[in-house]
Amino acid sequence: MTEQARKPFLYVVVCAAGTAAGVSKLITAAQERDWEVGVIATPVAMGGFFDGEAVAAQTGRPVRSAWRTPADPRPFPPPDAVVVAPATFNTVNKWAAGIADTLALGTLCEAVGLGIPVAVLPCVADALAAHPAYRDSVARLRGMGVRFGDRYTGEAGPDGVRPDLCWERALDLL
Repeated sequence: MTEQARKPFLYVVVCAAGTAAGVSKLITAAQERDWEVGVIATPVAMGGFFDGEAVAAQTGRPVRSAWRTPADPRPFPPPDAVVVAPATFNTVNKWAAGIADTLALGTLCEAVGLGIPVAVLPCVADALAAHPAYRDSVARLRGMGVRFGDRYTGEAGPDGVRPDLCWERALDLL
């Protein structure tokens, strides 16, 4: 008898942006591509930016946002890849600076250090994207091997309709 191969495990880091409400689309796409998924959210994102209970039901795992104690078991296996979607101005800048003051940021800093593939779907308005710190942070993260999708601004098109974030793009980047 052979042991069944483990599915690759994807960490999805969710930040506090309005598009976070659609993260279930990313989870579905990842599961359809045979990934197991665990979600880590920034503390602010946990405050109503997405439905944490629905995401926990969809993944079969709790949504994490706080550090565990050394005595607590690890709720997720080590990641084979990490997606940050939506990635906010604040998260991109803190991550590039090596600031690990939340579980989400600590996870991202470690992933880069371990050489784990990371894909980012930034959700940053034009005014913030024009800030020199953001441009420098994106360049620094790219230099570390982080893969960026096109920036989502959330601006409505000429027809007044706000486009959806292309969640599947994150998986394509991996």
